[in-house]
Amino acid sequence: MEKKIRVLIAKAGLDGHDRGAKVIAAALRDAGMEVIYTGLRKTPEMIVEAALQEDVDAIGISLLSGAHMTIFPRVLTLMNEKGLENVLLFGGGIIPEQDIKTLKNMGVGELFTPGASTLDIIKYLKDWVQKNRLN
Repeated sequence: MEKKIRVLIAKAGLDGHDRGAKVIAAALRDAGMEVIYTGLRKTPEMIVEAALQEDVDAIGISLLSGAHMTIFPRVLTLMNEKGLENVLLFGGGIIPEQDIKTLKNMGVGELFTPGASTLDIIKYLKDWVQKNRLN
């Protein structure tokens, strides 16, 4: 039996709007993935530690607070320090196009903006895991 895709969905920083994150978590779960939702106001350290403990394939961060240029690089640094180089970091929220390009160049995966299709997100995750899963 094929191992289920495990995804951690997190809300980082002071952003208290989690409806989008919950919609994504439900869609991923409905698509057969195991989803761990961290809840609101998590630090990058808390997110990476949870990802490590849960042995996830991907970390999805939802950000609407404007802190994406701080949070994503910090999470990437911590992931590298903890040996999570083979875990996908992706996200979504209100992120300007120029910042999306910069973050992707740093190593962040796809960044989905408001209105993105949950089907596109599911396909992206399945394709990424199929190409990158080590076992």
